[in-house]
Amino acid sequence: MTDLAMDAPPKARRRLSAMRGAVRRAAPALLLYAAVRALGVAALAVSAGASGKSAHELLSARWDSLWYVRVVAYGYDFEKVADDGRVLPAKAFFPLLPWLEKAGSAVTSLSPADVGLVVSALAGLAAAAGLYAIGELLYGRRAGIMLAVLWAALPVGIVQSMAYSESLFTALAAWGVYAVLTGRWLCAGTLSVLAGLTRPVGAAVVAAVWVGVWLAWREGRRGGADGGPRPRMVIAAVIAPLGWVGYVVWVGFATGKPLGYLDVQGAWGNGFDGGWAFARFIAEKFGNGPAGVAAGLGLLVAMGLLVWVCVLCVRQRQPWPLLAYAGVVTVLAVAASGYFGSKPRLLLPAFPLLLPVAVALARARPARAAAVLVVTAVTSAAYGAFWLLGSGPP
Repeated sequence: MTDLAMDAPPKARRRLSAMRGAVRRAAPALLLYAAVRALGVAALAVSAGASGKSAHELLSARWDSLWYVRVVAYGYDFEKVADDGRVLPAKAFFPLLPWLEKAGSAVTSLSPADVGLVVSALAGLAAAAGLYAIGELLYGRRAGIMLAVLWAALPVGIVQSMAYSESLFTALAAWGVYAVLTGRWLCAGTLSVLAGLTRPVGAAVVAAVWVGVWLAWREGRRGGADGGPRPRMVIAAVIAPLGWVGYVVWVGFATGKPLGYLDVQGAWGNGFDGGWAFARFIAEKFGNGPAGVAAGLGLLVAMGLLVWVCVLCVRQRQPWPLLAYAGVVTVLAVAASGYFGSKPRLLLPAFPLLLPVAVALARARPARAAAVLVVTAVTSAAYGAFWLLGSGPP
């Protein structure tokens, strides 16, 4: 122990020792997460080089990545006319990532796009640590490690290495839910605000905070506690939606319409229709010959698998705040109208859906679990390169 640590008060020494222990326990999860993501980036670099394309450009300057840079450069008044004549407003993109890109570029020599890559890399590690912490808390250390690695090795895991907001959001969401599960209410409320400034699905973190506060209050009443919720619980419940609601309200003022944010999303072809557009998309596949029938059946199987996993999460008795978070993320991803190809990416933050698999692998023989993870990681790396060199995430 260093002299500085020896001179610290006993309480501070205990905290420092606890932090060191937590880092040591999480180290395997972080190292494996980094290895899986490095494999994915390496596969993309090799494939892009063979195709005469730039892996750096694919990761930092396409689709949403380019729009975040436009927000930094031109502000939220920027609009672009699409090839089909639609006017696409920059207000569809929530502000936390462009704020970080602008701030990082101002204090370093990096471009906003490269700052976005750095933010995603660091946020990915923070997300992996949060997933590990939740898995360890609920099902043990091995389950936490498996959860972090499985999240890294998702088929669309390459998005975690792009200048997108998914890694940043998942990091804030994971630690926000962890704070709820451990009763750190002010931390949970603050992280919910930041998550709400990152993506529209920040509403899922709000749901987790509200469910957690309600359950804690109800448990306190059963235990004979007098009065209502504790002040910190009330503060967390009040501030939790401020990030998400604040940005939506600001867009309303900026557009001169109370529901201006819905108009912005409508301009992009996005909205919430309860899954009707998705159902039509699947139905149309069956009218496109044998290939279309195969695609339609594949989508139905995928939806059935998603429902089955959700049932497994409930049967696994995951805590209600975690289920609330996963439920909102899943519903918003599946039941929203818009481009179908985005749905796997929109499901990326739904990490609780991976817990049944993570627990099963944690209980399996080490050699079998390692084989599954290696195959999954290699498949993810190959698919990520194929995806970004093809249609990619819009």
